[in-house]
Amino acid sequence: MLSSATRRHFLSHVSTGLLGVGLHDLLSTDALAQPHLPGKAKRVLQIFCPGAASHMDLWEHKPLLEKMHGQPLPGEESMVSFQGKNGPLMRSPWPFRPAGQTGKLISSMLPHMAAHVDDIAFFHGMHSKTNTHGPGCVFVNTGHPTEGFPAAGAWSSYALGSMNENLPTYVAIPDIRGEPPNGKANWSNGFLPAKHQAIVMAAQQPIRNLTPPPEITGTEERATRRTLRFLNERHAAARPGESDLRARMHAYALAARMQLSAPEVREFRAEPSHVHQLYGTDSANPLKSAYAKNCLLARRLLERGVRYVNLYCASRASGVDGLLNWDAHKTLQADYERHCPVFDQPTAALLTDLKQRGLMDDTLVLWTTEFGRMPTRQEGTAGRDHNPDGFTLWMMGAGVKGGTTYGATDPFGRRAEEHPTTIWEFYSTVLHLLGLDFEQLSYYHNGLDRRLTDVHGHVIQDVLA
Repeated sequence: MLSSATRRHFLSHVSTGLLGVGLHDLLSTDALAQPHLPGKAKRVLQIFCPGAASHMDLWEHKPLLEKMHGQPLPGEESMVSFQGKNGPLMRSPWPFRPAGQTGKLISSMLPHMAAHVDDIAFFHGMHSKTNTHGPGCVFVNTGHPTEGFPAAGAWSSYALGSMNENLPTYVAIPDIRGEPPNGKANWSNGFLPAKHQAIVMAAQQPIRNLTPPPEITGTEERATRRTLRFLNERHAAARPGESDLRARMHAYALAARMQLSAPEVREFRAEPSHVHQLYGTDSANPLKSAYAKNCLLARRLLERGVRYVNLYCASRASGVDGLLNWDAHKTLQADYERHCPVFDQPTAALLTDLKQRGLMDDTLVLWTTEFGRMPTRQEGTAGRDHNPDGFTLWMMGAGVKGGTTYGATDPFGRRAEEHPTTIWEFYSTVLHLLGLDFEQLSYYHNGLDRRLTDVHGHVIQDVLA
């Protein structure tokens, strides 16, 4: 029990301590917002399709693949890939159709996305260091194929800070079907201070413990927070090297502010009926409806100042390939006729909505997947095996030259042939659009200055507006 003298000493320092805490928060926030150069983008939406979505069935048309359907892949007639021996070449089950003023050919399975091709910069010459889903997803999200490194969203949080102190800086929205391969490592803070990890939110996943107990009055709660904050700051000041402690304090403070802000973000009933119809939130397909609500949540987060949003369409692998994600080893046509309708309308609606609200002017949108698929079918199946040697990613929005194509795979879609590109060049360009120099953005860890782009990268000028 405190003596009266100790109580007086404590109370005499509460007000000055709280002033110092407030000043510290303001200075910390200002110190983070330090771009290296003028940036076109203020926020990022990264859409991720786990399972390795097939480039030659969605985004990159291959006429020779159609012509030589059923024949061996020249020079690789006995090729063995991730799951074993490959059979002959297999054309896409669906025709490709020209879209937009550019006439870009994309799959007829994506009629709503076709409306946006003139705004997209396609990277058709991507290749990866790994052909395994877990490391592949982590590689595309963090620039490193092993766990323990910060995701691109965490780097953005670290470099640019928050645009809304009442909401998280970085949010991950997992699919209703579950987390992607390697789970939370895809949105980890890695070795950056723990407060830069993503907060997980989803339309199907209520935020727990937001409402205070009814017996606690507002006055009592505010007084408790003030006292707790003072004590926490004193405790943390004596332990300056413990970033996890600071992150825990930051999380508690953010949770308190989110009691007011988060329920409003998730209040979809405030949206007019035509918006729900645009996204397809009332679809009879429960997977499409759930993903559509997550797309709507992503827009509401972005317009309220969340810096970086990871939006997932599909989840980790299941006992049946291609059931829960884009990993179509055995029955590609049936798998993609299940996944494409879930993805197409809600994603296109999100892009349309961002444009209509003027948010696309300073929002950068990325579409990503961990690698591609083989142009052949797996022996004894009607599906495609993993292909890390060639695939497609794309970006659109702030600072991006729409209607462009950078790089290409060979005529069959087997390997990146024209302007081969890695995730390091892709993220070098993303950071540039955010006003960050990919070589200057680093963090000293275990004797090295670590970067999102490792020791690689360069900005791809061809896709900049």
